[in-house]
Amino acid sequence: MTYERSKVKKPGYENSADGNMDGFERAVRQLGYRSIAGIDEAGRGPLAGPVVAAAIILPTDYRDRDIRDSKKLSASRRETLFNRICTDAVSVGIGMVEHSVIDEINILRAALLAMEKAVSNLAVPADYLLIDGKDTIKLPIPQQAIIKGDSRSISVASASIIAKVTRDRIMDEYHELYTEYNFRQHKGYGTREHRAAIKKHGLCHIHRKSFSIKMSDLTEK
Repeated sequence: MTYERSKVKKPGYENSADGNMDGFERAVRQLGYRSIAGIDEAGRGPLAGPVVAAAIILPTDYRDRDIRDSKKLSASRRETLFNRICTDAVSVGIGMVEHSVIDEINILRAALLAMEKAVSNLAVPADYLLIDGKDTIKLPIPQQAIIKGDSRSISVASASIIAKVTRDRIMDEYHELYTEYNFRQHKGYGTREHRAAIKKHGLCHIHRKSFSIKMSDLTEK
C-alpha cells in the first residue's frame, strides 16, 4: 500500500499577518481538503512512562495567537489552552503507547504508532494530516510531515499542547504509585533528581528498559 504525500507547495505556507499560524492549513484547504488534523506527540525522551500523541481538527479559519509549541508555555498556560482547545475543536483524538511496547518496538516506531492511534480515535474523520517532524504515518490519508511543525502550524501546536498535558497528567497519576521517583516533578525525563532516584531505588515497572539506563551514568553531578 502506498501513502499519498503532500501536494502543498511552499508559496502557500505564509502565516496570517496577525501572527496566526494558519499558513499550512490555508494552503491545504486551497487544494480542497476540509477536515485537517494536526498531529504531535509527547514523551519520546523520558526514561519512564508512555509516549502520547494527539490529533486535533480545528474549525475552519480558527484563530488563537496564544497557541504555540507546548514547550514554550508554562504548565499553567498549557492547562488553560488545553481546556480551550478541547472546547473549540471539531474533534480530538488521543493515542498512547505504553513503556512495555516502547521496549519491544523502539521509541520512534512507538511514537508513530501513537500518532496512528490518535488519528483513528478522532470522532470526525480527517481527510488530511499535518504531522510534526520528518516522518509520515501508515494510514491511507493524504499527509505532510512538517519539521518544527509545533511552531509553524496552529493545528500541530494545538496537538502538542493536548499531548503534553495528557501525558503530564498520566505521569502525575504514576507519581502516586511510585512516590520515591517524584514523577510529578520531572514527568519521567532524565533529570539529575530522577537519575539519583533510579540509582537509589532501581528501576520501577514503568521505566523503559530498552533505554539502557546505565548505573554508572546515574551519579549526580
